Amino acid sequence: MIAKSQKNSNQQPLDWKLWKSLFRFVKPYRREVGLLGAAAIVTAAVETAFPLLTKQVIDAISEDGHRVDLMPYVLAYVALLFMIGVSIWSFIRLAGKLRTYISHDIRQAGFENLQHLSFSFYDKHETGWLISRMTSDCARLSNIMAWGILDIVWGLTFMMGIMIAMLCLHFYLGLLVLSVLPVLAWVSVIFSRRLLKSSRAVRKANSQLTSDFNESLMGVSTTKVFTREDENLEEFQTDSLDMYQKSMKNALLSALYLPVVMILGSVSTALILGVGGLQVSKETLSLGTLIAFMAYARQFFNPVQELARIFAELQMAQASAERIMGLVNAEAEIKDSAELVTVIEENKSKAEALKLEDKAVDGYSRTIDQVKFENVSFAYKDDKMVLKDFDLTVQKGESIAFVGSTGSGKSTLISLLCRFYEPTNGRILINSVDYKKRGLNWFQSNLGIVLQTPHLFRGTIADNIRYGKLIATEDEIIAAAKLVGAHDFIEALPEGYDSEVGEGGNRLSTGEKQLLSFARAILGDPQILIMDEATSSIDTETERKIQDGTDVLMNGRMSFIIAHRLSTIRNVDRILVIDQGFVKEQGSHEELMALGGHYHELYTRQSLERSSLVQHSWA
Repeated sequence: MIAKSQKNSNQQPLDWKLWKSLFRFVKPYRREVGLLGAAAIVTAAVETAFPLLTKQVIDAISEDGHRVDLMPYVLAYVALLFMIGVSIWSFIRLAGKLRTYISHDIRQAGFENLQHLSFSFYDKHETGWLISRMTSDCARLSNIMAWGILDIVWGLTFMMGIMIAMLCLHFYLGLLVLSVLPVLAWVSVIFSRRLLKSSRAVRKANSQLTSDFNESLMGVSTTKVFTREDENLEEFQTDSLDMYQKSMKNALLSALYLPVVMILGSVSTALILGVGGLQVSKETLSLGTLIAFMAYARQFFNPVQELARIFAELQMAQASAERIMGLVNAEAEIKDSAELVTVIEENKSKAEALKLEDKAVDGYSRTIDQVKFENVSFAYKDDKMVLKDFDLTVQKGESIAFVGSTGSGKSTLISLLCRFYEPTNGRILINSVDYKKRGLNWFQSNLGIVLQTPHLFRGTIADNIRYGKLIATEDEIIAAAKLVGAHDFIEALPEGYDSEVGEGGNRLSTGEKQLLSFARAILGDPQILIMDEATSSIDTETERKIQDGTDVLMNGRMSFIIAHRLSTIRNVDRILVIDQGFVKEQGSHEELMALGGHYHELYTRQSLERSSLVQHSWA
């Protein structure tokens, strides 16, 4: 785990525009929101009516004594209790449903957008950051948006009801209760600013902690090899302590806010008791009215407290909202232009006609006959050029291998070819057309890619091979496995193609996982086959099986190979030796060996090393 610095969060006011954009997740559930609001209004109205009914009972008893008929009041109380019971049951049920719906839709939108974002987005955002957005941030937002709607509607309705009731019962006493509102507003502004700043710090600390935890679990084998358990624990404790301190500060601010509101409510009640009690003694105010005012003075600050709590929650959740909407609204740096999207949408209805003309959905040829790098330069950062003025033309059926030291630019070339990134300068052409003018989805669906470190998804072997072509039949899956030499080991498993691979394929060896990744890559019959050091982490026997299959695969197909073991690329058409983004040498294996340059040196050294290993194993 590597400690990372954090910048101080800027203190900003509540962003209502941000919250308005979040309510797009509420709009599909207008019916539930409407019923929830109605339940909140009924609850507030009933709660407002209770003190008025109490006033009527006390005043009636004061005037008529034991002669008063209490049955109508009892029935009225029962009716009010029934109404409030039904409304409370309704809003609990509706708010729970709404929270679940909103949480589902936010996660759906976030995950959907993640599928379309460019690789550069993942370069800038850690896995822990993304996980935290989709879990804790999402839960916080869905909770406050569902219950917040309820509390805001109930609070405002209840406050308005109490204000109207008090002013109607006794105008001056009503104004006395409301006199504390300016002080309350001033306190709210002060606390809101501090809470927002504090909550942003908590969310950043939480993201860092999640990231460190995720990184530690993923690198557990490396940790054990280097016996770094104690150091990792110490680093984790440092981040955990930072999270604890920021959370405690945030909790303290929240804990102080509500008691201040309660104190103001107590002051208001004391004023009513003093002034109202004096008027009752002078018989200018009825006892029932005083008791109603006492009840209203206490109740008035219940919705105020709830609104204050919601406001505080909004302040604390704004950091989550900023991150969630930043993820949901993030735009891919690499995508089809608006004009191309329009063309593709129009052509979808002409799919069969285009197929007969051998045209793709973007209107250009379906067949990739040539790929050309034309003066291509690329920099991941403005101050670090990885490739410069790179030129290469590859025809259909031709195989190209890239050789070079780490950091020479080999993987960057493949990433540019796959359009995971785009050239900083220059162009990459497909059949003489800039590949930015071709449909991104169409182009990438014609790539078959095998990486150095194979990744399998939880599920069966058949599911993982079918990942390369979701509509593949069982016969097509078996044919692909046979082609790369994976069929025999699959059939030897107890459940064959229905065998579970485990998380990340942990039930299979590295070689077996790589064989499945080859089968997956070629299942869709890609026009361009890409192998990024695909055999560097497997044994010689598995490499031989794959080599037999790939020789067949590359026949008639455009192929690009990044090679670590130079013995695997002897039969390719051209080998390019890359050094610091430039082509140092190029030619066939025989031509480069005859040249006696850098490739000859690398190949000879590897041959001697392998020969030495073979002799050692025999010894």
